[in-house]
Amino acid sequence: MIDGEATAEPTGAFGLLESAIGYALGAVQAVTPQLLHGPTPCAEWDLGTLLHHLNDALEVLADGSETRRINAYPSHDACLDGRGDPATDPAAIFNERASRLRGAWRVAGDRQVITVDGHPLTASAVAAIGAIEIVVHGWDVSQACGQARPVPEALAIGLLAICPLVVTNATRHRLFADPVPTSLAASPSDLLIAFLGRTSPP
Repeated sequence: MIDGEATAEPTGAFGLLESAIGYALGAVQAVTPQLLHGPTPCAEWDLGTLLHHLNDALEVLADGSETRRINAYPSHDACLDGRGDPATDPAAIFNERASRLRGAWRVAGDRQVITVDGHPLTASAVAAIGAIEIVVHGWDVSQACGQARPVPEALAIGLLAICPLVVTNATRHRLFADPVPTSLAASPSDLLIAFLGRTSPP
């Protein structure tokens, strides 16, 4: 087992978020400074930019849990504008923010309401959205590091059940590319990644 990766079957949105963080932590362990300028499945981002985007997402989710308000979610354009201090270690920052996010959501519970850009959502809904974002970019990191680690089966199945509710025609092109075809023998991980616009390696 890779340290930080959840192995138990996730239960509910908070279980999915917990498992998503564990999966991404395992992927980030393979990051080295030499890889930060290398390509990722996100064609316009190198690995350093991708990690800064993912770190921003963790911070927004933790802040939202603590304040019950999210004013804006990090966009592609915001991440391309700059990556902050080049001396910082984005992998170390990810580990710190992942720990903070886990703690914040464990304290918050699933009954609170979080206002996202002025729209009230249940904490469970926000956790589910966060789990999808963290998993897909954790997969991107894994690919960029040459690991090609699939999403754990139980986590992939859980996210596949909620993805159509979150990634709709209205939201897809702001967040993800068009879905790609899959074979009949595709695993749950491959199906999830394909739905989110990525092609698993052969």
